[in-house]
Amino acid sequence: MLAYEPNPVGSWIEPWYFSYALQGAAVAGLIPILLPVFVHQFGNPSDVGYVMAAFSLGALTAPLWGELADRHRLHRFLLAGGLLLTGITLFAFAFSTSLPGWLSLAFLQGSGYGAAATVANLFIVENHPKAEWDKRIGWLQTFYGAGQVAGLLLSAGLTGLRIRSGLFLAAGFNLLAFVIAWWKAPAPPNLPLPRPVLRHAPRHADWPIGSPQRLYQVTSGALRQLTGAAASTFGVFLLAWVLSFAGTAVVFSQYPVLMHTAYGIGATLSSLAFGAAAALGLLLYSPAGRWSDRRSPRLVVQMGLVLRLAAIAAMLVIMMVHQLDGFALVAFGVIVIAWSLLSVSSTGLIARISPVGEGSGLGIFNAATGVAGVVGAAVGGWAAGRWGYRAALELATAGSLLGLLLTFVRSRNPRLANSEERVQT
Repeated sequence: MLAYEPNPVGSWIEPWYFSYALQGAAVAGLIPILLPVFVHQFGNPSDVGYVMAAFSLGALTAPLWGELADRHRLHRFLLAGGLLLTGITLFAFAFSTSLPGWLSLAFLQGSGYGAAATVANLFIVENHPKAEWDKRIGWLQTFYGAGQVAGLLLSAGLTGLRIRSGLFLAAGFNLLAFVIAWWKAPAPPNLPLPRPVLRHAPRHADWPIGSPQRLYQVTSGALRQLTGAAASTFGVFLLAWVLSFAGTAVVFSQYPVLMHTAYGIGATLSSLAFGAAAALGLLLYSPAGRWSDRRSPRLVVQMGLVLRLAAIAAMLVIMMVHQLDGFALVAFGVIVIAWSLLSVSSTGLIARISPVGEGSGLGIFNAATGVAGVVGAAVGGWAAGRWGYRAALELATAGSLLGLLLTFVRSRNPRLANSEERVQT
């Protein structure tokens, strides 16, 4: 067998990656700012939370699209179709002014996003040798992350009366991505291949819908295996992660409206701050990976959760004292940047402590992340609508604190205790 030789940088990049960058600009850059602001113009904070939760719920259909792609070899159709569906529903969203319409369209947007995100990873693992996966997936995530930052910066100029125009732009990005994907996406192999486990940590700023890299993992059958391991270290950590992630989902889902209503910071400035924090966070993934390898991934996870807890608590205190409102943007930036630590370390930690196998463990973890995003957005919106944003931040702080404390809990049952330390050794 011939020895594998690295390819030049240009050969890791395929033309259809640009469709993924456009989706990143629309879904991860424009939507987190434009959808909450648009809904709030015609509704209330509860509506904002429910709409963002509906988008997240739609994204959780990703395993279905992955199964269809595997079974019927519909890869290009699902990639292009998902982009097209998201674009059309974003365009229609600009003309909707009722909660039922928003919920339906947001769910379809999330479903289209989930289909495209899942199949994009399949194109790499089914068309290229395993030795090339790291480089190719890394470049795919780089395109997505760059698109996200560009979308966040663009959204700064599309606030106020131009929100509807921003939704048109997001729809246009997805429609252009559809054309590129349909024209340039490669054909998959004729025969389905076994779905491998992907341990590549998402290297871009996250928000409650979860990362497209996390949507790839199939979870069917994995939840049944969790029943006997619920009291294990893995089960306790999973609960900790859900509480923490739901807490931050409260903040992310309401972000531009929260900043404007509670701190008097306009959507333009909050968009620029989000974009700057996302760009800065991209620089921390490699150091975070080194820290996780040299020390304990659990320790790095705890560091990230401490940062997020401190930032959310700071936002709550600033709201209560009504002073130094501008520092709320700094606190939110810390929440975004902390994801660089959490993303890398959590993936490695789950792979080490899962008692149901690496693939099933990661599948359960990714599903739990998505569910936490749905719950956090919905409950946070409900609390903000009923009692105000202070109550929403109090819930976010409580969830983050409980999650952090649970990461220090290990199973006392020797049969259920995991082998994290033994694996590290």
